[in-house]
Amino acid sequence: MNRIVLLHATPVAMAPIHTAFSEVWPEAETVNLLDDGLSLDRARESELSAGMIDRFVQLGKYGFAQQAQGILITCSAFGPAIDRLSEELPVPVHKPNEAMFMEAVAQGNHIGMLATFGPAVKTMTEEFDDYVAQQGSKAKLTTVLVEDAIDLLKRGDAESHNRLVAARAKELAHCDVIMLAHFSTSRAAESVRQQVTIPVLTAPHAAVKRMKASVLAAAKG
Repeated sequence: MNRIVLLHATPVAMAPIHTAFSEVWPEAETVNLLDDGLSLDRARESELSAGMIDRFVQLGKYGFAQQAQGILITCSAFGPAIDRLSEELPVPVHKPNEAMFMEAVAQGNHIGMLATFGPAVKTMTEEFDDYVAQQGSKAKLTTVLVEDAIDLLKRGDAESHNRLVAARAKELAHCDVIMLAHFSTSRAAESVRQQVTIPVLTAPHAAVKRMKASVLAAAKG
């Protein structure tokens, strides 16, 4: 049994990744670690502080101590902390959006992104720019931040969340592909697809596929 620890900074990210595992890699054993104070405190910081990074890394190490064969982060606002955790652990540690970035850039140079959590946009943009630079790609990212949508979702109003996200999709209709920035935003995928004719990518399924490949490759040595 391959045990994958899912590190969550908000409960609204949990259901989408559970669905993705059930559809892509049901044989994996998933363990959930949730510290929703991380997202609350991250929203109060314009930059990710050293204290927040330390706190995040300690949570990740606790997850590794549970005999994890891989750790998948489900919140996109902690890029530098994930990098450090990856350096300090001997198992795959994946950011939530890496695999989605790969899929998007493979489909064109004009990439749109619908985001709902403002503090994540800067780190995600930096990660995207780093990835395209490594690939020698000319891809450019255009982001639309949908205000208030995530607050509605946290209050249990997924329908209004999806409606607000979909309402902004046409602003990115000129792009080659649209990414839904966060695991929580993947709920709006079908609503967004009804508004545009270009591909709409979600992070959870791509992330599970990549984690499965990494863990199985590591097991083979």
